[in-house]
Amino acid sequence: MFRITNIALAIALMSASTSAFAPSTYGVSRGVASNTNVVAASTPVFNTNSMQLFMSEDAAVPSKIVRKADSNVEITLVASGAATQAAYDKACAEVSKTMSIPGFRKGAKIPSAIIENAMAAKGGKNALKTQTIQTVLNQLLEPAMKEEHNLEPIGQPSLVTSADEMAETFKPGDPLEMVVSCDVWPDIAWMKVEGQDKPYFGLKAAYSRKNFNQPRFEQAMKDLAERYAVTAPAPEGKALAMGDSCIVDMKGFMAAEDGTSKAEPLPDAASGDDVEIVLGDGRYMEGLVDGLVGAEVGQTKTVYVSFPVGLRDKTLAGKKAVFDVTVKEANTRTVPEIDDELAEQIRPGLDAKGLKDELRKAVDEQDAGEWTDARNKGLAKALAGVMDVAVPDTLVTNQSREKYAQMMAEFRTQGMEDEEIKKLITPENFEKYKDIQRPDIVDDFKTSMATDEIARLENIDVPSYQIDEQIEAVKKEADGEDLGDENVLRSKIESTIMRRLVFDFLAEHAELDVTYEEETFDEDMMKKLADDSLARETETAGDVQGKEGTVDSIIEHSAVDDEKVASMATNNEDKDTETSNSNDIEQPKIPVSDKDLAAMDPEERAFNILVDLGMVQLTPDPDSPDYDDSKDEELAC
Repeated sequence: MFRITNIALAIALMSASTSAFAPSTYGVSRGVASNTNVVAASTPVFNTNSMQLFMSEDAAVPSKIVRKADSNVEITLVASGAATQAAYDKACAEVSKTMSIPGFRKGAKIPSAIIENAMAAKGGKNALKTQTIQTVLNQLLEPAMKEEHNLEPIGQPSLVTSADEMAETFKPGDPLEMVVSCDVWPDIAWMKVEGQDKPYFGLKAAYSRKNFNQPRFEQAMKDLAERYAVTAPAPEGKALAMGDSCIVDMKGFMAAEDGTSKAEPLPDAASGDDVEIVLGDGRYMEGLVDGLVGAEVGQTKTVYVSFPVGLRDKTLAGKKAVFDVTVKEANTRTVPEIDDELAEQIRPGLDAKGLKDELRKAVDEQDAGEWTDARNKGLAKALAGVMDVAVPDTLVTNQSREKYAQMMAEFRTQGMEDEEIKKLITPENFEKYKDIQRPDIVDDFKTSMATDEIARLENIDVPSYQIDEQIEAVKKEADGEDLGDENVLRSKIESTIMRRLVFDFLAEHAELDVTYEEETFDEDMMKKLADDSLARETETAGDVQGKEGTVDSIIEHSAVDDEKVASMATNNEDKDTETSNSNDIEQPKIPVSDKDLAAMDPEERAFNILVDLGMVQLTPDPDSPDYDDSKDEELAC
């Protein structure tokens, strides 16, 4: 059975030309190719290390450039007669060192005509001339592109007329004119946008999102105010009440079978001295706060509690316990209002409005993952629309190959036989796919160029510590799996974070049309999810590892992440960032007018891609008036 061991390689073989650039997001890297090997004469390679430039400066003729569509250029190079003769003589000298011809000792100088005849007899007609053309081309091309015209080539330059064809009429010692075609990295250009000083300001985009989580915001304000509560010693004899705080010594025991008697002592980590407890709902183990309400200083109360089911220490998780709690100190607490005075205390210069705005933003960003992608997608489309950039076909081809290879890999994952996959990998199918993918690839490339340029113009930098944090998070998630070159990983993470920061910046200066969606409650579905969840918990009982810590760590189930609120109080405005799997190749999606492939599951999407490529015929509809039922009985058998 045929088996494709490298689909990407198979696809690469569909094209006669290959790229000399290492793959990147768009299949190429910015920079000039360098290769010390002699390649096909029709595909020149920059190679200035193999020999010194033998043409004198006064013999050099300035090159001419003609700019074509899609960031392609044609450069006309002229080698002087002296240069072609020198290159030809050098080629002859190199060949004569290794060639054995009767009548000449090895290494002797052999007339060029005899060398040519000997090589022609072995099937190498015009080989010396072809090598000469390649040599002068390699010497002229890089200086012309980089020094004369300041161009960055993409992929391999190619001769418009091949070296083999030119060799038929070329005479060493005569001037030689060569025309080279090459895709080059496009220049960044912006369209003029009326009424905007900067073309990327005022971008128009629309997206949908959930309503702002007002209850979470109110809880966040309450939690923040609680952090700045003022304490004072409670009057002598005052019983503890909700909202008060106290300092206690705690000695814990496992509960006996009756749930109230003391059994063996709890580990030291579950007990402690001088523990501060704030009497409030949902802060600690179930039963602890209720058991302390009404206690006075000097009093020891027996409190009955239940440890959280998700406790990391599985010997305690879900168990009942008994604590002897001695109240050593009691305090009243006064929680301040969120006003200008509190805002100034949190950070000098901050007022209540600014504090609430920052807190609102922090709360909203907790839901950002659900709508940021939709926002950024709209902004990216608008951003590409103000970029006046011609995208080279080489970029489109290379990116299409990556996407096509990914699609073939998906087909295999979904169970398609390798023989069937092999049938799909044809130049014709690839060209169809490339044409379909071109608009998205062009927009993606423009967006990538634009975000890099905006980051430069607006001095948007990624703090190194954020990159370090994300690298550590990726390594932890990989759990020992080899992630490859860390420098490459770092670059991808930095690029991902930078892109997010740029889009956040653009959103602040954009005209966004936001549709807020009302949340609907499907009682049947929620019941099904609850039943499924209960079944899974039952199935994996005893094996689940919780995320909470021991007793001392089960504090304040706050509506907003403590770190976000704490960062506001300590004047730390930096926010955690997320990576979006930059290592993954974007999933192929073919934009067909009457289909929403993005909403389809992988199998359905793959099937529709095959249909759009003309590789699969849809089953006729039996209800159609054009349906042929003559073979129904045969099929039924």
